Amino acid sequence: MMKLKQVALVAGELAPVRRQVFDILGLEADYDDPGVGAFGLRNSVMAIGETFVEIVCPKEDGTTAGRLLERRGGDGGYMVLLLVDDIKEVSQRTEALGIRKVWEVDREEVSAFHVHPKDIGAAIVSFDEMRPSDEWLWAGPDWRDNESKHVGGITAVDVQAGDPEAIATKWSAAFGKSFHLEDDVLLMPLDEGEVRFIEAVDGRGDGVAAVEFSVVNPAAIITAAENHGLTWSGNEITVCGTHFRFKDLV
Repeated sequence: MMKLKQVALVAGELAPVRRQVFDILGLEADYDDPGVGAFGLRNSVMAIGETFVEIVCPKEDGTTAGRLLERRGGDGGYMVLLLVDDIKEVSQRTEALGIRKVWEVDREEVSAFHVHPKDIGAAIVSFDEMRPSDEWLWAGPDWRDNESKHVGGITAVDVQAGDPEAIATKWSAAFGKSFHLEDDVLLMPLDEGEVRFIEAVDGRGDGVAAVEFSVVNPAAIITAAENHGLTWSGNEITVCGTHFRFKDLV
């Protein structure tokens, strides 16, 4: 089992991005995870149904997130986190592929590791096994009380690359999932959610480009976006340097 569980974005300033996301997705509370301090970051983790959006912001020099802000010219996508039911199987598969781990934890309630973005391509990827499996440690103990009112969950993440097929091939091998071409986009379905591989055409290089959400309250989303002065392109707006796409928005 492998589910798309969380997408992390990186911002140069946390407060204004946090307010935008709160208003657009219909949130009233989040979780500030003290654990990210070990990476030189502060953050906001927001519950979107059974999935999560995280905003990270460097609080010191020399962080991976800070270097990404510089490399990609501002705010943008940072990381993709997957819920798995057998972390040992995933670990063995990625190690056999020569994919390095850049962080790993093994505790009673969670076993997880991050893989090197240079080895898998485009972004940091985290594989996480939770115990019990219906919890999500990184969102704190009360995330079910703080869910979004405007959207139902993350349904897809877009990863852009100069060579989308090459990145799709690497992710497919690491994930143990196949991909296929559909409507000119390379899709890799997961047990919940999907990863879409698209061509990088904005000059920002490889990385997380978009997050797709199911919609609960379309009118509220549209009003909030207008209040923040955001411009629509079809069913997408840009928040934190990342396209927020709203599935079936009318």
